[in-house]
Amino acid sequence: MKNIIYLLTIVLFASCETKVDIPLDTANPKLVIDANILWQKGTSGSTQKIKLTTTTDFYSSVIPVVSGATVLVTNSTNTIFTFTETPNTGEYICTNFNPVINESYTLNIQYAGQNYSSTEKLLATPTIDTIEQTTVQGFGGDVIQVKFFFQDNGAEINNYLIGIKNPAVVAPEYRAQKDEFFQGNQMFGFYSDKDLKTGDQLIFSLEGISLRYYNYMEKLLNIAGSGGGSPFSTPPATLRGNIINQTNENDYPLGYFHLSEIDTRNYTVN
Repeated sequence: MKNIIYLLTIVLFASCETKVDIPLDTANPKLVIDANILWQKGTSGSTQKIKLTTTTDFYSSVIPVVSGATVLVTNSTNTIFTFTETPNTGEYICTNFNPVINESYTLNIQYAGQNYSSTEKLLATPTIDTIEQTTVQGFGGDVIQVKFFFQDNGAEINNYLIGIKNPAVVAPEYRAQKDEFFQGNQMFGFYSDKDLKTGDQLIFSLEGISLRYYNYMEKLLNIAGSGGGSPFSTPPATLRGNIINQTNENDYPLGYFHLSEIDTRNYTVN
């Protein structure tokens, strides 16, 4: 009897260690367009990047890049800004882009016989004014909290994307925020982490965004979850952005075409 139990125990543990790959349905790869045109305050904004990749199967750790595409952005006066690929990277660079607040820009991408396009305005962003640090009592002891403040424009309805990068954390933290209850008043971005300590370096960022991009980011952030990964990694296939496949509308790409000023501040925890 003891021998039988011993044999069953060996089989049980051996089966627990066996690697099992569950076969998953593999859809045709979709084009993923990372087209965030961000004009850093205090710079010319002339150098911009658009990255093209495709989706891949669940078990792959490599994201395929897209080479050989034609990537153009055109403004309302038909000035064309050409984005040229750095060979074999899927990164398309423009060095003479001209950012203008409230100007309309149209993205056009031609790849593999398909034509993708989207039109958006470049939105203004407030300046980050001040940063304040406080310490509060948490369940496990003192917790450091850091806020940065900015002034909302009371003459219009605004939406914002707030970013906080803590180098000790793998992915930046993002939050989409409306001025619904702060119209014309001072607003703030907030960051707290139980492991935050004196000397840590934080990078805060602020972007003005459209309501449609706000809704997109809200869904994307919910999918990404508070504890897992960056929302700007390959987006889920169910989440559609604002880029249309003019050749075949049903074969839509993933990603979003977004233009905005961006203000950033570095802060050292004290």
